[in-house]
Amino acid sequence: MNSSKSPGLAGFGVLRNTTCHTEKKISVFFSIIFMTVGILSNSLAIVILMKAYQRFRQKSKASFLLLASGLVVTDLFGHLINGAIAVFVYASDKDWIRFNQSNILCSVFGICMVFFGLCPLFLGSVMAVERCIGVTKPIFHSTKMTSRHVKMMLTMVCLFAVLIALLPILRFRAYQIQASRTWCFYKTEHVEDWEDRFYLLLFSCLGFLALAVSFLCNAVTGITLLRVKFKSQQRQGRSHHFEMIIQLLAIMCVSCICWSPFLVTMARIGITEGGSKETCETILFALRMATWNQILDPWVYILLRKAVLKNLYKITSGCCGVHVINLHMWELSSIKNSLKVAAISESPVSSKQINLQPLSSMGQ
Repeated sequence: MNSSKSPGLAGFGVLRNTTCHTEKKISVFFSIIFMTVGILSNSLAIVILMKAYQRFRQKSKASFLLLASGLVVTDLFGHLINGAIAVFVYASDKDWIRFNQSNILCSVFGICMVFFGLCPLFLGSVMAVERCIGVTKPIFHSTKMTSRHVKMMLTMVCLFAVLIALLPILRFRAYQIQASRTWCFYKTEHVEDWEDRFYLLLFSCLGFLALAVSFLCNAVTGITLLRVKFKSQQRQGRSHHFEMIIQLLAIMCVSCICWSPFLVTMARIGITEGGSKETCETILFALRMATWNQILDPWVYILLRKAVLKNLYKITSGCCGVHVINLHMWELSSIKNSLKVAAISESPVSSKQINLQPLSSMGQ
């Protein structure tokens, strides 16, 4: 009954002797709340993206809007599909033997959990790389980062995530019903086979790799923005500096805090010899933390923008009475200012012209 190579019976062994008892009302409440908030947040982000794309059809901003749209749409479908399956499981009183005789639903649930877990992480790292290229190499970004290339990157990321999710099925390893009997994933109990460990470690390593790429690219972007800010004498680029630095800090903090518990838990299960020491409650808590990242993604990437930061500045300056930034710095477009300031700072011709201006004024 515990054999992971028999698809029809895979995972049902955990139903006989489960050690995880979750309160049904609380669990249903969490599932409904997560699904509702996630759908509303991502739907609002999609509306904002559509309006932004209609308002700013600039080539420099098209790649960001496409990547952000892919991220938000992925999170939206993740909440819709995974949330609907979870609510159905609770409504059926978690009687998997009755509605999952051929293990089809558990396989679909597991594939969706892996795909909608890894795909947002991959897209977040791709967005970090795109921002890093846009700030450090603005000319290359404006000429080479076309909409066609961005769509190709989105397609490749989704196909790679689908391949990772289908890998157990292709290897005739069925997804397992977890101890809480509320979701399906890789085998996390009594993991003894090397292939089961490989899937857990692969998921964790890919997740940590995506976070590491995001952290590295965001760090390079932040350092570049700070260098441009202190070297450039043009005040018009400062608004984008503050906006981008705040966004980068929020993205790194949210991704690391939300995903680290789940990735660490899966890695420990895959590494631990002689069975896992992780409890069902620990795994569920880590899973809910990871779910919050998909809820907060639209708020970090889309809603934490110049208008919101400007209002927060007004409130903060009104309460504290401290004026650090002049409000007229927020007038021009953020991405346009960033590309312009970065291009001026990197161009030797522009620097010579800037140095010659004071000399000509002194001669007059």
